[in-house]
Amino acid sequence: MKLLQYKHGEEVRLAVRTAKGIASVEAMSEVAGLEAGSVPTTMREALDGGAAALAALRKLVGETEGRAETLDEASLVYAPCVSDPQKIICVGLNYRKHAEETNAPIPEYPILFNKFANALAAEGEDVPLPVAVTDKVDYEAELAIVIGKRAKNVSREEALDYVFGYCNANDLSARDLQMRTAQWMLGKTCDGFAPIGPFVATADEIPNPNALAISCTVNGEVRQSSSTSDMIFPCDEVISYISRHMTLEPGDLILTGTPEGVVLGYPPEKQVYLKDGDTVTIEIEGLGKLTNVMRADG
Repeated sequence: MKLLQYKHGEEVRLAVRTAKGIASVEAMSEVAGLEAGSVPTTMREALDGGAAALAALRKLVGETEGRAETLDEASLVYAPCVSDPQKIICVGLNYRKHAEETNAPIPEYPILFNKFANALAAEGEDVPLPVAVTDKVDYEAELAIVIGKRAKNVSREEALDYVFGYCNANDLSARDLQMRTAQWMLGKTCDGFAPIGPFVATADEIPNPNALAISCTVNGEVRQSSSTSDMIFPCDEVISYISRHMTLEPGDLILTGTPEGVVLGYPPEKQVYLKDGDTVTIEIEGLGKLTNVMRADG
């Protein structure tokens, strides 16, 4: 399934992208005559409900597809597809060619850093560029893992069993702030610097997350075009490694690194960072397109 969240007034509601369009869980439940609480109505409920919650949603879609009214996508206002992660963990320099383009040594262990929930942004949401403090904001197309159940000390062989699903992410990075000190966090978690979406594809739809085409365009120009097969530490290894050091919880996000083609990888005289009005689109095979416009702020 492809699960997403959208805004309905002050509420955030759960919907499913089907072959017929995007249908809200509420609308499908009404068609099926279900009582309140029979199926998850938010992503958090779906995450916390585990396999039983997903099974209920799949049954609902199967019974109502084509009968429930679909949403008008032209006017749909997306919310982040996961809106309340306890943790947003990112992996730095996790693509071989990206490490090479930045003249960085190939890591011996995953390089981990963090973002916070203030950085989340949704499909179609404008991202504020904090121009008062940086003029070097870079794009980074990334595959995001959404954890589906508590994971502690899991083996690499079992790691993907703990995945709820996957989505597009853009690890926006203010390079001057990132490199100001040895700690990267300041340049990584400005407001809106973690767009995700438009939907979460459940794990069954992505049998091999390390064999996906991944790309980024800026104003329609291709800047990144690669495959997740270039990861130094593949998804199962990353999950296992992190779980040996901290407990992962349902809804936690792991951003798995970016391929070559970022602005930082260009010679200094050719580096053109994101500016007001730039449109950035991240596309990963099976996960749709995530598009955001950059807007100068401050």
